[in-house]
Amino acid sequence: MPKRKTKSSVKKRFKMTASGKVMSPPGYKRHNLMARTQKAKRANRGYRVLAAPDARTVRQWAPYGLR
Repeated sequence: MPKRKTKSSVKKRFKMTASGKVMSPPGYKRHNLMARTQKAKRANRGYRVLAAPDARTVRQWAPYGLR
């Protein structure tokens, strides 16, 4: 059976925890930041756990896990 490829964008954008949860950075951080409150910008730092349906999709794109 041939090896499956991992999507390159997934390698760059997502992390997996030791327990198998998929973490992703929140969106809305690139431009138009002057229109957002400081509280909204602070809340967008770091990583968040993805919802189960989205995590399932990311796991399919990274068949052998991430790092």
